[in-house]
Amino acid sequence: MTNLQSLEFFIPELILTITILAALITDLFVKKSKTNMIGWVLGVGLVVVGLSVHNLSSVPPTTLFLDMIVIDPFSSFMKIVIILSTLLVIVASWVNDELEKYRKGEYFTIMGIMVMGLFLMTSSVDIIMLYISIEVVSIMSFVLAAYLKLDTRSNEAGLKYVIYGAFSSGVMLFGLSIVYGLAGSTNYFAIQDTLSSLDGSANPALIMALLMIFAGFGYKISSVPFHFWTPDVYEGSPSTITAYLSVAPKAAGFAMIIRFFHQVFSDSIGLTSNAIGSTDLPWPEIIGVLAVVTMTMGNLVAIQQKSIKRMLAYSSIAHAGYMMLALPVLSMEAVESVMIYLFIYVFMNLGAFFIVIFVKNKTGGESFEDFEGLGWKMPIVGAFMTLFMLSLTGLPPTAGFVGKLYIFKTLVGAGSEFLWLVVAGGVNSVISLYYYFHVVKVMFLGGKRSDVITYPPSTMFGLMIFTAVPSLLLGLYWNPLASWVKDSLVFYTQVM
Repeated sequence: MTNLQSLEFFIPELILTITILAALITDLFVKKSKTNMIGWVLGVGLVVVGLSVHNLSSVPPTTLFLDMIVIDPFSSFMKIVIILSTLLVIVASWVNDELEKYRKGEYFTIMGIMVMGLFLMTSSVDIIMLYISIEVVSIMSFVLAAYLKLDTRSNEAGLKYVIYGAFSSGVMLFGLSIVYGLAGSTNYFAIQDTLSSLDGSANPALIMALLMIFAGFGYKISSVPFHFWTPDVYEGSPSTITAYLSVAPKAAGFAMIIRFFHQVFSDSIGLTSNAIGSTDLPWPEIIGVLAVVTMTMGNLVAIQQKSIKRMLAYSSIAHAGYMMLALPVLSMEAVESVMIYLFIYVFMNLGAFFIVIFVKNKTGGESFEDFEGLGWKMPIVGAFMTLFMLSLTGLPPTAGFVGKLYIFKTLVGAGSEFLWLVVAGGVNSVISLYYYFHVVKVMFLGGKRSDVITYPPSTMFGLMIFTAVPSLLLGLYWNPLASWVKDSLVFYTQVM
């Protein structure tokens, strides 16, 4: 499809571009104390973008701009997840005291640009577009992580993010260039056609390329051993940005991995094409081991943390490991389980971070000591946090249980060779129970009981309700979500 013809199906991104420009221009005419207005501009624009994405979800899958990006319900699903998480973080940013010293105009504008990059990450079917979109997201993330200019921890977070990000981008670009050299094309479809015609003998160049590409992808989703940036960056960034980095880029990262490996290096039943065979490496086993190591390391180190914010950073690494469990299979059922898990993860993880933001606004800290007695001083907040901890653990009847159930069901259905991943996932869920319930213990058994019950401000209370309700209801009735995901997969397979 030509560039002009593609514009008809690129409406969400065009609306987002107009929204970003509107936010940037509006910021020139408002006072520092009124810059929350820019958040309204971005929020309203994202709602319109979301409606436009929904309208395009019924359009038959098609490639745009000379086959550089694709529009399909799979990308539409991921874009809605990104929009939803962005809207929630925008609202949380209005009431985050950390940001009160700073103009928020640039903050919201940069967030809008980051959304554009995330959109393109989910839709890219060309390695040039893929790399450009990753760089857009990375650069915007660097700036947002260091947004608290007067806070040395935030400055350190931004600097570490830049160093790790530059290194991982360089490694991934080298791998992508090798793939281009082997295939003679940057388009996923052409690369798949070329690599699938290989004779099955081991190809050292392809082995090196895959390892480098997966290193870059692993950086985006915080998988071991590419996770080193995560704890320090999450701890030093503004809490709202920490919450955002833990969900939106992770969702786009998994969408990017699924599309790339399923499109280029697999057939309809998983990682078994001639291209993968030509590397002469047991890729399902390698990715499975990385998944187990990722969730185990994340859980074990989370136990040792004194800061709840840092604990949640390591928790996010563990959850990346849970989602990675489905990647060795990479069947349609595996993709479905990852999509369901990601959607649920948005609510339970953002909900926990929003309570951390609320407590930090009240106490100025984010350690376990700051949560002592919270269940008695603010029983509603304590109840919400308990729900989020239950859901992150994966206990019924919460939504987190459904997410893990789909992951484990996929592995069991894929054959006995994947049962060890189910066992590893179950053991790690038990390990995570310790540190999640340590938060509950501190809230209800730590500190002094208070007869004075207080309630959170209306905006923060609304965020807690909005994230808590799905975290519970999707554990009791998840059929609509499963149906939506299945519809997305049907269209997704048509493109594949």
